[in-house]
Amino acid sequence: MLRYMTAGESHGPRLLAIVEGMPSHLTVDVQKIDEALARRQKGYGRGKRMMIEQDRIEILSGVRHGYTTGAPITLSVMNRDFQSWEKVMSVYPPDDPEAGQRRRTRPRPGHADLSGAIKYGHRDVRDVLERSSARETAMRVAAGALAKQLLEAVGIDVVSHVRALGGIVSTVSVDMLSPQEIMGRSEASPVRVLDPDAEARIIEKIDAAKSGGDTLGGVVEVIAYGVPVGLGSHVQWDRKLDANIAQALMSIQAIKGVAFGDGFELASRLGSEAHDPIYYEAGRGYYRKTNRAGGFEGGMTTGMPIVVQAAMKPIPTLYSPLPSVDLLTKEAGGASVERSDVTAVPAAAVVAEFVLAFELARALLETFPADRIEQLVHYVEEHRRYTERF
Repeated sequence: MLRYMTAGESHGPRLLAIVEGMPSHLTVDVQKIDEALARRQKGYGRGKRMMIEQDRIEILSGVRHGYTTGAPITLSVMNRDFQSWEKVMSVYPPDDPEAGQRRRTRPRPGHADLSGAIKYGHRDVRDVLERSSARETAMRVAAGALAKQLLEAVGIDVVSHVRALGGIVSTVSVDMLSPQEIMGRSEASPVRVLDPDAEARIIEKIDAAKSGGDTLGGVVEVIAYGVPVGLGSHVQWDRKLDANIAQALMSIQAIKGVAFGDGFELASRLGSEAHDPIYYEAGRGYYRKTNRAGGFEGGMTTGMPIVVQAAMKPIPTLYSPLPSVDLLTKEAGGASVERSDVTAVPAAAVVAEFVLAFELARALLETFPADRIEQLVHYVEEHRRYTERF
C-alpha cells in the first residue's frame, strides 16, 4: 500500500513526510519536487511568509543514486523562519514561562483553534494552530510530487487551475486545451486562471479585500489525463476511488466542498442531459463524447479525464478580526491575528493537484501491485491493450 504521513509545525525547525510503498527503481528528479514546492508558494495575495521561506526538499532515506530503493522515503523541508521562533517553539521548558511565548488565547472563527484547544486541553491555541496551519501542505506537495513522477512513468498527466476566486469566474473552457496548454496558461497567471479578463478583475478584488483587512475564497479544478479504466471498485464503499479522492481533497485546509465533472449542476438536469452516452469503435474501444461525470462511474475510473473541483473558503485569519472570546478570561474581544494571506486559492490549486496525484498513484498500485516500477509500467500497458480489445 502506498501511503504517507506528515509531521512538523508551522514555525518548528522543519516539516517531514514519510512515504511508504513506492516501487523501487523509480527515477527521482529532485528538481521537480523543488519546482512543485515553489509553485505552491506563488500566487497573488500571498503573505510575507512566502518571502521568507524558499522551500527546498531534502531526501533523507529511500532514494540512492537517483532511484527509489523500495524502502520508506523520508522527505524534509526546513523552516527558515524557525530562527525567529526558536525559543517559542523549543521542545524544552522555558526559563521564563511568561517571556516571549507569543501566546494566542482568542480563537479565530473558522479555524481549528477552539475545537482543538477544547479537545486537547490547551489554553494557548498556538499548540493547535502550529500543526493545523496550511504550512503542512508543503509536505503533501512533496509527497505528491514523488507520486506524480510515478504517474508520468505510466503516461498520466495531472494539471490544475483556478476556476473562480472571490466570486469572479473564469469562463475559459478546458475542453479544447491540452494538459500542457492548461499548465502553461495557469502558470503564467499570478492567480492561476486561464481567463485574462477574469484575472484582471480578480487582482482588483484581492487588492480591495486586502485594503479592508478581509480575505477571499474560490474554486480550484484539477484534471488528470491518461488514467486507465477501472481504478477503484464498486464492490465496497471504501474502495470507491472518487470517494477516496473527495476525502483527500476535503482534508486540505479550508476546503469545504468537492465535486466531480458537472457536479452540483447535475442535480437540476434531466437524466437524459446528465449522463455520458457510450460509443464503440474498432481499434479504439469504448469511448464517450462528453464527460459530465468527471471520469467516474460507480466509484471507478471510466478512462475519461478525471475532473474534480474543490471549493476553498476565505482564510479565517482576518486583519479586521471577527468577535471571539478569551480562553483565560472569558472576555469578549477580537480574534487573534497571525501573519496570513489575503487569499491562498492559487496555492490551493497546486496542493489539490499533488493530493490528487498521490491518490491516483495509490489506486494504481492497489489495482496493479508492483514492487518495481518496470513491473507497474508493464501491467498498465497490458491493461490498456486489454481495454482496447474488450
